[in-house]
Amino acid sequence: MNSGRPYRMRARAEAAEDTRRRVFDAAAGLLRQRLRADIRLEDVAAGAGVTVQTVLRVAGSKTELFRVAFEQILAEIAGQLQGVEPGDVDAAVRTWFDHYEQFGDVVVRTLAEEADPAVGPIVEVGRVKHRQRVEHVLGPLLAARPAGERVRVLDALVCAADVYTWKLLRRDFGRSRADAEAAMRLMIESIAGSQE
Repeated sequence: MNSGRPYRMRARAEAAEDTRRRVFDAAAGLLRQRLRADIRLEDVAAGAGVTVQTVLRVAGSKTELFRVAFEQILAEIAGQLQGVEPGDVDAAVRTWFDHYEQFGDVVVRTLAEEADPAVGPIVEVGRVKHRQRVEHVLGPLLAARPAGERVRVLDALVCAADVYTWKLLRRDFGRSRADAEAAMRLMIESIAGSQE
């Protein structure tokens, strides 16, 4: 009788999925702390509690490992940025800062590796998603603008809400989070309120 076979197959599948999750979680965790170029497969294997061969078996290649890990981070970021009512500048800025305080340093480090063919496409996805998010959340501020002016104003809003703006305020200028949020709000409101 093979009554135990379906159970063993299910247990094997669950163990394989657990291993897969641990490998990609370990890679994503390391990406939050270091440049991709500074992460070795041995580091991922140690973090996941597996061998390098298991990491490669699960991911297929180092490039695929980090592609999936970056996608995992992007999904977490998207989850953080949900729920803001379009036009609510205070909530938008607060949500961006929640995100940047957690992921800003890793995003800036990732941007430094943009020339890497394995990283560049991921950076571009992040850039597109950021612009879409700004347009969705701050779009009502553009409604009264003439159609020909909206793209330029949206460009300015994308810059005001960017991770580099957060980095300048928090890391380079050493501003408190409250002061940095106030500065970003001021930029957004000034851009949205200015008329030519």
